[in-house]
Formats: sequence, structure tokens, C-alpha cells
Amino acid sequence: MTDIAARRTGPHTRTGGPSDDQDHLVEHLLGWSLVVVLALLTAQLGLF
Repeated sequence: MTDIAARRTGPHTRTGGPSDDQDHLVEHLLGWSLVVVLALLTAQLGLF
């Protein structure tokens, strides 16, 4: 690996971890509300 390639990939490599976005609270709320809606739907349909 050349020196330029090492500098280009080194500090900018993303590992798929949590990002610095501030929308994580909204994502959690939407995710949990989806879980609750699916649970209510399966209970109402008798699939539970």
C-alpha cells in the first residue's frame, strides 16, 4: 500500500458503528412504535 493510499483510507474508514447524527432518538421512537403496532395487530388477529 502506498503512502497516499494509507493516508486516504486510514482516518476516514467507517466501521458501521453509531453515527454522530442527532436523529437516533426519533429512530428509536419510531422503531418501538412499530413494534407496539405489530404486537397489537397480531393480538387482534389472534396470531399471538
